[in-house]
Amino acid sequence: MFSLGIDIAFAILLVTTIGYAVILNRKLGNLRQHKEELERLAMTFSQSTIRAEKGVQRLKASTAEMQKSLTQAELLRDDLALMIDRGSLTADRLEEGVRRKRPKTTEVNKTDQKAVSGIVNANSDQIVTHDETFEKNKRMAKKIYKNIKQVSREKQSQAEKDLIKALRQAQ
Repeated sequence: MFSLGIDIAFAILLVTTIGYAVILNRKLGNLRQHKEELERLAMTFSQSTIRAEKGVQRLKASTAEMQKSLTQAELLRDDLALMIDRGSLTADRLEEGVRRKRPKTTEVNKTDQKAVSGIVNANSDQIVTHDETFEKNKRMAKKIYKNIKQVSREKQSQAEKDLIKALRQAQ
């Protein structure tokens, strides 16, 4: 009886193994049928991976170039801000020197007023000139100076403004 039980167990295991073999054979058949498609899929995946790696390399190179350009631009911006500030200081000094050298309208007598028609009133922006070109140039210079000052103030960071303020106080 013992040998009959072992034979039944082997028969059950054999039937189960045959069933798994049939299922495995079908799946291998399907795999063989779709072998070309699987190879194409693997090839496409490989090509996509290669393209992605090249794209990442190009992106890294572009990032490095952009970082260099950004660093140079920041240096140029800082230099330009300093130059604009120095130009503003120089223009302020020149303007102050011109104001000190020019006589006020109340100090000029009437005969001098006829001889000299170009006088700047130190207390106002009104300009009386004998040459309209001088007046136009003066107004244009004031506008340009005002625009440069405004642009330089708008573009400056708080640290730059503090530095410029400290430099002005030191002078």
